[in-house]
Amino acid sequence: MVDDALLVAERFFRAVETGDTDEVARVYAPDARIWHNFSQAEQTVEENLKVLRWMARKLPGRRYDVLRRVVIPGGFMQQHVVRGTLADGSAFAMPACVVCLVENGRIVRLEEYLDPAQAAVLSA
Repeated sequence: MVDDALLVAERFFRAVETGDTDEVARVYAPDARIWHNFSQAEQTVEENLKVLRWMARKLPGRRYDVLRRVVIPGGFMQQHVVRGTLADGSAFAMPACVVCLVENGRIVRLEEYLDPAQAAVLSA
């Protein structure tokens, strides 16, 4: 189970980083739910893929600097900093944390914690 959760984490974040939303969709269970601390609302997989596609357009060439990735009961937790270059050439860096529950090699729930003020820079 430990190796499975870490393999899922690696596969998922590699796909997010490269903008491969087809692969992200394969890592998610079809009925997975994605929750964010700033909205307190859950998204469906398709709603989340839409956000990830938008992010890929807003922050091309982004990378995830992983600070910590650990196995937790039922899944994994990852702290990272999303980095990239904005359209105006300025550097973007946003710390975040995700907690994922994994079943049968797929993410069934993802909870993301980030500062919405930092994320808002992408909408400008």
